Amino acid sequence: MADKKYTAQQIQVLEGLEPVRKRPGMYIGSTDSRGLHHLIVEIVDNALDEAMAGYCNHIIITLQDDGSCNIEDNGRGIPVDPHPQLKKSALEVVLTTLHAGGKFGGDDSGYKVSSGLHGVGSSVVNALSTYMRAEVCRDGFRYVQEYKRGKPVADVKKEGKSDKTGTLIQFTPDTEIFDTVEFNYDHILTWLRQQAYLTSGITISIMDARKKRPEADQKYPKLYRFHFVGGVAAYVSHLNESSQRIGDPIHFMKEMPEGKVEVAIQYTQGFQECVLSFANHVHTVEGGHHLTGFKAALTRTINAYARQFGLLKEKDDNLTADDVREGLTAVVSVQLAEPQFEGQTKGKLGNAEMKTAVETVVNEQLARYLEEHPTEAKEVVNKCLLASRARLAARAARDSVIRKGALEGMTLPGKLADCSSKDPAECELYIVEGESAGGTAKQGRKREFQAILPLKGKILNVEQARLDRMLANNEIKSLVVAMGVGIGEVKDMSKLRYHRIVIMTDADVDGAHIRTLVLTFFFRHFPELFENGNIYIAQPPLYKIQKGKDMRYVFSDDEKAATLAEWGAKDMEEEEEVEEEQLEEGDTGGGEEKQSSKRKPRVNIQRYKGLGEMTAQQLWETTMDPESRIMLQVTMEDAEAANMVFSTLMGSEVAPRKKFIQSHAKTVKNLDV
Repeated sequence: MADKKYTAQQIQVLEGLEPVRKRPGMYIGSTDSRGLHHLIVEIVDNALDEAMAGYCNHIIITLQDDGSCNIEDNGRGIPVDPHPQLKKSALEVVLTTLHAGGKFGGDDSGYKVSSGLHGVGSSVVNALSTYMRAEVCRDGFRYVQEYKRGKPVADVKKEGKSDKTGTLIQFTPDTEIFDTVEFNYDHILTWLRQQAYLTSGITISIMDARKKRPEADQKYPKLYRFHFVGGVAAYVSHLNESSQRIGDPIHFMKEMPEGKVEVAIQYTQGFQECVLSFANHVHTVEGGHHLTGFKAALTRTINAYARQFGLLKEKDDNLTADDVREGLTAVVSVQLAEPQFEGQTKGKLGNAEMKTAVETVVNEQLARYLEEHPTEAKEVVNKCLLASRARLAARAARDSVIRKGALEGMTLPGKLADCSSKDPAECELYIVEGESAGGTAKQGRKREFQAILPLKGKILNVEQARLDRMLANNEIKSLVVAMGVGIGEVKDMSKLRYHRIVIMTDADVDGAHIRTLVLTFFFRHFPELFENGNIYIAQPPLYKIQKGKDMRYVFSDDEKAATLAEWGAKDMEEEEEVEEEQLEEGDTGGGEEKQSSKRKPRVNIQRYKGLGEMTAQQLWETTMDPESRIMLQVTMEDAEAANMVFSTLMGSEVAPRKKFIQSHAKTVKNLDV
């Protein structure tokens, strides 16, 4: 039966930039912090396109005190002459019209390669800003136009002469669109550093002009300037600065008919792989054909060299892709005229021809390097051969774990107190420090959906261990079997038995260390858990404060002080110290002072040194009850930054870790020593 109410009147036509404001997530991915910072990415991308075309060598980003952001380049400046079809300034066209850009014009447009699209990225930023101001210097004059939520306030105006060229865009993100409009200086720095490495010779400056800077940003100088001559080779050195390296970075670059290919690789003595891929300076986090070509060529070339020079015998199997990438750090950067990105946020490169281009360059250039540097080549191949032997040992250990788990029944370790529900979406696994706390948690939990796995002591630091040694560790073995997804080659995340994995440790230094070891294990072998939001950190209280019948749990020293101030009370421990001093001085506390002291409300404060000090009921009420608990979800916004932090803190190199601790010691809160 036809719906008579569904007529042409229900068809909504959105004009201009209205679609962007209606569905912002379609254009910038999301409206959270990530989407907010994507606005900067879109404008800087346009400036980087000018740099790649050879017209720009300096980009300046300024975070203003009013919440706006200024981005200035010394390129040619966006054209301001009248558009032949629309009969208005090209500046207004590219900033107010979707799909009207300077990158669609073919070879005569001046852009052989590009990542941003004037009029696509810029117009989206304009639409999602309460205010935007564009200032263009070109042809000896300075031109200005202002906009409010994507609409021009007035026509483009000529405001005096100028002897420079370039574009300055100022925008203020719209609070009606974004969950937060506060820029994260650290996040911007990380991305800008990456872009400076990828564009050899360019200078990128960022100035934080905010008077009240967020506390997290105060550890950085207000002015940063990036300028790297070595390109992606310098980038690889930066990524490996906290690792034991094998030789210098191997760097090669070649112009192909399909586009420009630039690759830098370096092996470390570690076991972790870090391969980053870029297309026209866009970080393709999901890879693409250029990354596929690189991996295939790397495996083929190293196997061919090992066979040719007798490092692999006839009876030996070829090295696998995993073998040749163990301990590898690499950056693969391609530039092409017509990039086909999958998704608006450009996470994956879809140009199939780039697979062949990258394969050809890596096969040719890497083979030449290995032949010309036999000492380094032998060290790299021996590293891969060791990885191959370890892989076979790990497979045997993993199969042993799986067989043993099956014999113990339902593949679950004996000390796991499992939940009765079989729906992973509602199931929680609490990883608890110590048998004592584990016993308390087992008594206090809701058996229907909460499982408890106690860990005995500190698990192995997997940053410095291969899979075979890991699986010899009983605690890690229990954790792998309990999760149910397998590990290594047989890992299948669809079999995850718990969609919430909660790390619950004591609120002291040892607890923090155990939590870090567990997070390292998950990050190195199950990064999908962070991407899918499966990892949480429980927040047990630090204190129980009681005054008469009133009782409250608090989670920090600041919260304790606020509670005492609210109750008009003092810390009982502080009062006892004062009384002891008075008795030593011969003061019996009589008279009016004694009467005054009696009127002061007194409180009892219990400091929880460990989870085992709580009763089962207290642990449930404070830390495990979904209705009242506080949990921190662990996410990963920047995989590269996370990789460097884990390498620095958990790797074998001491100097980078010492430097990190010295740099961040003053920002640590609730340090229990």
